[in-house]
Amino acid sequence: MPRLALLADLHANLEATLAVHADIQRRGADEIWVLGDLVGKGPRPREVVEWVRGSAARVVQGNWDVRVAGATHRPQDLWPRSKLSAADLQYLATLPFGIQEVFGGLNWRFVHASSRSVFHRLYPHSSLTEQLDAYAPHPAQGLHDYADALVYADIHETLLLDVEGRPLLNCGSAGNPLDSTLPSYLLLDLSPDSPAYTATFVRVPYDRDAEIAAAEASDMPFVREYVTELQTGAYQKRRKSQALD
Repeated sequence: MPRLALLADLHANLEATLAVHADIQRRGADEIWVLGDLVGKGPRPREVVEWVRGSAARVVQGNWDVRVAGATHRPQDLWPRSKLSAADLQYLATLPFGIQEVFGGLNWRFVHASSRSVFHRLYPHSSLTEQLDAYAPHPAQGLHDYADALVYADIHETLLLDVEGRPLLNCGSAGNPLDSTLPSYLLLDLSPDSPAYTATFVRVPYDRDAEIAAAEASDMPFVREYVTELQTGAYQKRRKSQALD
């Protein structure tokens, strides 16, 4: 059975990313797939993009990747943009929207936020109509076939639901978890011969103090909010015009 390590929402948190990578290596995943939001919020965007480019076999685009690459110009977009090379920004801007692959006869779909847009959020409490729409074709996003299973990220919380017989999984956040203070990722064991699969959510300790020190030593905006999120695992909502998402 191929074993995929699926992680997302790294958010320029290098310490957490490296800790997750070490755990993935220990558990023997065949490939690492990253489901978006490499950058934004944290202090080391260049280093995390470099890690992704060197370690991940497949990568999809997240909403922060779009923003930092040039779609918006908030302070929290401009700062990481200034730390990245032109090649890095082009890489973020041209990442694919999603991945669809068949394993064991099931069509698996991997996206960042939902099948509509990197800015359209799919929650566990979203309506059944919205959840079912996530499996439908979305040709504008390059998703031309119905999906039998969906893996996504964006909400920074691990999730496993059954949507009328279709698996719906969220891998949580490796760099900015908001359901715990420990980074999470998903190990997905897939069968090439049957629809059987095993989903394992993994939590990993990391050197949080070193990450906080790197943030406090930088001139990044909203350091206090970032540090508080790492310390508490709770989303620190700001004024609507400066929302973290």
